[in-house]
Amino acid sequence: MNLFFEESGDFKAGAVLSQAGEAYQVEIPSGKRVKVKVKDVLLQFATPTPAQLLVDAHTVADEVDLDFLWEVAGQEEFGFAELGAEYFGHAPMPHEAAGLLLRLHSAPIYFYKKGRGRYKAAPEASLKAALAGVEKKKQQALVQAQYVEELRANRLPDALRPLALQLLFKPDKNSIEYKALDAACNELHTSPARLMLATGGIASPKQLHLSKFLLENFPKGTGFPAITVPSPPTSLPLAEVQAFSIDDVTTTEIDDAFSVVRLEDGKLRVGIHIAAPALGIQRDDALDAIARARMSTVYMPGDKITMLPDELVEAYTLGAGQTRPALSLYATLDPQDWSVVATESRAELVPITSNLRHNDLDALVTEENLALDAGASPDYPHKADIVLLWQWAQVLEQGRMAKRASFGLKAEQTNRVDFNFYVDNDVVSVVRRKRGAPLDKIVAELMIFANSSWGKLMHEHGVPGIYRAQGGGSGNGWAAKMQVRMVTHAAPHQGLGVDQYAWSTSPLRRYTDLVNQWQILACLAHGVTAPLVAPFKPRDANLFAIVSAFDAAYAAYADFQSNMERYWCLRWLTQEQARQVDAVVLKDEVLRLVDIPLVIKLPGMPPVARGAQVTLDLLRWDEVDLTVEARLLEVAAAAALELADEEDDEADGGEDGGEDAAAEVENLDPTSAAAPQAEDAAVMVTVAGE
Repeated sequence: MNLFFEESGDFKAGAVLSQAGEAYQVEIPSGKRVKVKVKDVLLQFATPTPAQLLVDAHTVADEVDLDFLWEVAGQEEFGFAELGAEYFGHAPMPHEAAGLLLRLHSAPIYFYKKGRGRYKAAPEASLKAALAGVEKKKQQALVQAQYVEELRANRLPDALRPLALQLLFKPDKNSIEYKALDAACNELHTSPARLMLATGGIASPKQLHLSKFLLENFPKGTGFPAITVPSPPTSLPLAEVQAFSIDDVTTTEIDDAFSVVRLEDGKLRVGIHIAAPALGIQRDDALDAIARARMSTVYMPGDKITMLPDELVEAYTLGAGQTRPALSLYATLDPQDWSVVATESRAELVPITSNLRHNDLDALVTEENLALDAGASPDYPHKADIVLLWQWAQVLEQGRMAKRASFGLKAEQTNRVDFNFYVDNDVVSVVRRKRGAPLDKIVAELMIFANSSWGKLMHEHGVPGIYRAQGGGSGNGWAAKMQVRMVTHAAPHQGLGVDQYAWSTSPLRRYTDLVNQWQILACLAHGVTAPLVAPFKPRDANLFAIVSAFDAAYAAYADFQSNMERYWCLRWLTQEQARQVDAVVLKDEVLRLVDIPLVIKLPGMPPVARGAQVTLDLLRWDEVDLTVEARLLEVAAAAALELADEEDDEADGGEDGGEDAAAEVENLDPTSAAAPQAEDAAVMVTVAGE
């Protein structure tokens, strides 16, 4: 006796060897012996052989007309043998019954399985819908195959062109467009990004990196909604100063300016003037919502995405020839020892005389020239004021260094390297300059003084703010304890050597600074009652939320800036046709090129002292993956090189806490890409586009 049975959803046939109770011992055509339960048996037959039955059953199944079978079945539940009698017009032979069962089982949209060997015909409406779905899938498969063919030929189908970014960065993996792209990539052994570049879906690697960032962080685009920009207040008192700013040539969001007034008693009054958009933007208004959504201006070589609309920036930026509202901090100084006799803060209208630019003055305002007599040194705008500010800046730095030393930290490194990026029509220039130039130091020291002073003002008035703190943190190890963190109360910043430090000097491009400016203005307007009326009250949950959101956004922007800087470094290599280049060893297998801030890891490199200069042969670089392959050609014979000290400290990753004035203040140039990661920054990178 032979059996036709079901096992694990499959149909098999075999010869019975024995029976024990409710089970058979069966030998299937392959020679394998299996145990079959009685309830799983569908047919018992003597002939033909099990192997032949399966062959004949599949032949019958292929010949069954499903549509006719569905009409014959009716709407009641049935057994396959019952339907076989109606379909064939006679009691079905074993191979016919088995073939009919195979056909029923293979057509789930026509027949619903109700039990072992039992089925029910699908309702007409359901069947039509299912058949339509099958036909749709067939058509989609044809379209998908056509897409694959076009992609293989390096042609982008028109239907995929508007979906290029979504397919790369936020794909629907069930869509035929994604399946076609994935299939084509597998056949061509390439990545989706490279295939999109090859077919024109993405114009260039630069567009690839930028588009990915925008899709993740600005999914609705970088444009601003139509909004009415409030006119700057005109009823404020007019400051009796002639203020000037110091910025990179590309800077447009000019946040800070300075003034120097010589008093009759021989003392000096230095003014630090910060643009005051907080006088026009109110908490929870439409402009606040825009700024809070962005948290910061995003900078990259050759471009930027501003935190605030251009119309508002234009109305509040401290442009030359304009009288603009500002939050001013005045320090009265005794020039005998440069001690601070008194400070005063006020909101006022400040006349801006000049916008000085590093690119014009760096060669003139040097330590050597500043040390000369007034008549012997070159002339430049606001020369006398800059000389005085330079002397005070040095005293401020010395005071901070003493404070750092009291925390057990060594002095800041002032011999590190800055790199400025300038991009014009996709041609990049990378300018290498040593950090700590007088103009840099003046801006950095005065910004630290202002941020520390205003942080103290908020603390003394019991008004919360957003502070940067370093040192005394929790965690294992020195690095964890020295990590810079953002808090809502005054706390020491050991890396900068100040008792408190609240970012307040860049309100046009950092939301934290705008928040702090609101709080400072409340202190000035309301005095001891400020905690009751300030936009953010003590323990305001919204303030904690802002800190968290700012950290996340700033980190994302920093990663993007880093990627774009690396991209432009690789473009520079192509542009300059660089092959053999000089590099400096940072540590172990990590090197940095001398001419551009491109860091390369060279696995397997023999041990070389930190700071040593080497020559590399650049084999290839990839603007998509942002990778570089190189090999070591030569190690300089001299053990002590000009860059050794700076690079050795750079390699340490900031063992003293990492932050220095220039990086933390981020006012050498507002486009500083290192600033968001200032705590770990040793090489300062500034990019044009501000």
